Amino acid sequence: MPSKEVALARRTKPESERTCIVTKTKAGPHAMIRFVVGPGGEVVADLRHKLPGRGLWLTARADVVAEAVRRNAFARGFKAEVKVSATLPAEIEALLVENCLQALSMARKAGQAVAGFFKVEAAIDTGGVIGLVHASDGGADGSRKLSQALRRRFGGQSRPEIKLFTSLQLGLALGGTNVIHAALTDGAASEAFLSHCRKLELYRSTSSASSEAEAPEATAGAI
Repeated sequence: MPSKEVALARRTKPESERTCIVTKTKAGPHAMIRFVVGPGGEVVADLRHKLPGRGLWLTARADVVAEAVRRNAFARGFKAEVKVSATLPAEIEALLVENCLQALSMARKAGQAVAGFFKVEAAIDTGGVIGLVHASDGGADGSRKLSQALRRRFGGQSRPEIKLFTSLQLGLALGGTNVIHAALTDGAASEAFLSHCRKLELYRSTSSASSEAEAPEATAGAI
């Protein structure tokens, strides 16, 4: 049986870097998207990095994926004729959104997410909130009040505030109708949701705005 020191070293081993076939930059898998060739010769995004076969890697940004499609980079990278959807960037974004909302639903089922202004306010008072979720189409006043309450509760320390989804999307994930505000409490399911949100935020960013989002520990502040 390995020692505790060896086990800890394995858990904390840095991610091996991958090279983007378009930008040639290197990063860990958290900031990249892996692609494989499907049974029908189509290029498939392997978002969970589990599909079999040789993989190619791209920086996890929509503009980079679009550039790969434009340059025919997949065919050169795989050294084969492959089928690439013209709408691949949008299809990947839809999958990333779906992953986020599924993770949020799992957080709710695990008792790590509550919805509704007053429930969020009460959760903040208990001190167990690790982040807030606001609907992108919600009013600014409620978000501002809850943000202020969160900062007061934690002495000005920032917590993630997610503003990536509509009230309808949040409602479907949280089992409500047009959810405007939700709170995340500490736990693995909430952390998984935040991780998915960081990937989506990075994907929607541009090269000039993505450096902070690429850092795996960059979870504080609005997302």
